[in-house]
Parts: sequence; structure tokens; C-alpha cells
Amino acid sequence: MANPESPSTPVAGADHAPVSVDLALQGGGAHGAFAWGVMDRLLQEPWLAVEAISGTSAGAMNAAVMSDGYAAGGPEGARVALERFWRRVSEAALLSPLRRSPLDILMDQWTMDNSPAFVAMDLASRLFSPYDLSPTDFNPLRSVLAESIDFARLAGSPVKVFVTATNVRTGRPRVFRNAELTPDALLASACLPMMFRAIEIDGEAYWDGGFSGNPTISPLVRESDAHDTILIQINPVERPGTPRSARDILNRENEIAFNAPLLKELRMIALLRRVADAGDCEGARWAAMRLHRIASPAMLDLGYSSKLNAEWAFFLMLRDEGRRCAETFLQQHGADLGQRGSFDLNYLLEEN
Repeated sequence: MANPESPSTPVAGADHAPVSVDLALQGGGAHGAFAWGVMDRLLQEPWLAVEAISGTSAGAMNAAVMSDGYAAGGPEGARVALERFWRRVSEAALLSPLRRSPLDILMDQWTMDNSPAFVAMDLASRLFSPYDLSPTDFNPLRSVLAESIDFARLAGSPVKVFVTATNVRTGRPRVFRNAELTPDALLASACLPMMFRAIEIDGEAYWDGGFSGNPTISPLVRESDAHDTILIQINPVERPGTPRSARDILNRENEIAFNAPLLKELRMIALLRRVADAGDCEGARWAAMRLHRIASPAMLDLGYSSKLNAEWAFFLMLRDEGRRCAETFLQQHGADLGQRGSFDLNYLLEEN
């Protein structure tokens, strides 16, 4: 495997008693390779046991691949499966016209802002729908997912998976669990409506899960026995300055929209922690959840177009950044796992 590194330095929680954790994985196209790196590093810690994963879009695919790989070969099998999946994604895009332009490469940036193919696609998506432009509705990710995941094995995996998609008719989230997962369910979770036709499952049409949960926290509270949840965040919550260009405005609009459902759930947790009595049922479980977060300021430098960049070198850069951030988290907060939350939610209750 291309990434055989061992933990380079002792982790603060290395002598920790075993801890069960849940992972919450955001979506973000190619930026999901950052979460791959985070998971790759966490899977090297024998005292950490992943019980459940909630994921949306790219996060959903990471979750399903990881869970299936874990069922096949434990933590090392999960690491191998994740690398194979991302390599297949890159190989499937080798003939795609969506590539960085010479100017983007010369400027040492991972975006495709100057790519003629991206600019043409971006303009076309504002004038035409996928139903106008895609008569066959071909998506290369369907075959990649079918090759990368044994869905029968995933159904019985010890790692629970919760994948969110948005019902087009009702606007409500639907959460798919291990035994319900198929390539179509994962594609539904990643179905951006201006790029792909809605995915139909059981007579209902679905769009990207980010509209209703990015990711959804509630199944981790209700259906997992772990009390620690690590949020692997891809979409920046805050971004300095005011966007001026049409592309930057659209990028920030998408970030705000796709973060909103998650922030609503996190704010509810913060509120429940402040009440005198959260109850003894579900409210108490929400309030007792120990939250942690792994994120990177590097995401602020990546615009919308880079979410479509499938270059292997880009994936490796994001993977390495994810590993670095996970290493920092373990050094700073490894001892908190199983003891206390390390992500302060009080700022969500501040009035701005």
C-alpha cells in the first residue's frame, strides 16, 4: 500500500483504555480525500474502535468503503480499501476534460478556475438541467462503487453506516443503513441537482444529502453506544472577507447552505447542555455526547472547482493534510477521548 506509515510520535492517548468512537463525515467532492487521510491515521490507533459512521456525499462513500474494508480485514483492511477507492476514482477520471489548465498548474493552485472545460460546464449548468444535457445519465462513480464495495458484506459489517440523502418531494432527509446501501443510495447522497439527474429509489427521487444533513448526527445518538463523536469537517463554517466574484459568492453560498443542517443539530446539543434537566431519554443522550472536531485551515484556500479535481496528486495532498490534522488532534486531544468533549459548542449560542 502507498501509505504504510506508522504513528511517528507517541500519542497523548496511546496508553488510553479502549474507546469506542463514532465518525461524522461531511461531503465535499474531491475534498473528501482529506477525510480519507484522517481516517487512515485514526485506524492506526489500536485503542480506538469505530462503532458507527454518519456520512453524506463523499463522506457517505468514505463511510461505506471503510466499513466494508473493516469487515474484510479489520483496521488494516479498511485502510487498504480506502486507498483503492480513491485511486479508482482518480483512474476513472483520467480521460475527463475536467482538468487543471496550464495556467492553474503554473500558478501552483489546485483549482480549475481557468480550465475551459470547467468554465463551459459551469456556465451550461446555469442555463440547462442535467435532463437537457445528459440523455444517458452516465456516472463513472457507479462502477467505481460497485468495484470497491461488497454490499452483501457491508450489510453485516460491525461498523454501522448511516448515509443521508434528501427526498426531492418532501425535502426531508432519508437515512440509509448498512443493509439498505447500494451504489444508487451512495450516488443519491452525492447527487448535486445541477450536475446529475435525481436518483430514484423505491419510487422516490433523491438529491444530495447535504441539503438536509451534512452529516446527520441523530442516528449516532439514537443507534450507537459510543459516547464520543469525531466530526471530520470539510466545509469551512467561517470564511474571512466578503466574496466579490460570482464564483466566490456561489462557493460561499454553498458552504453556508451545506453547513446549516449540521450547525442546527450542534446548536441543539449546546442548548440541551445548558438546561437544568435534559431528561432521561433521548435528550440526555444528545446532551451527553462528547464532541470532537478535526478540520484544516487549508480548506479555505480551495475553491468550488477543486471539488471536481480528481488528480491523484491532489488526492495525496489532501490525504497527507488529513493525516497531519489527525496526528495533531491525537497529540492535543487523544487523552480527552472517553473522558470529555474537546469541541466547544458555546459559540453557537452567541448572538451576532
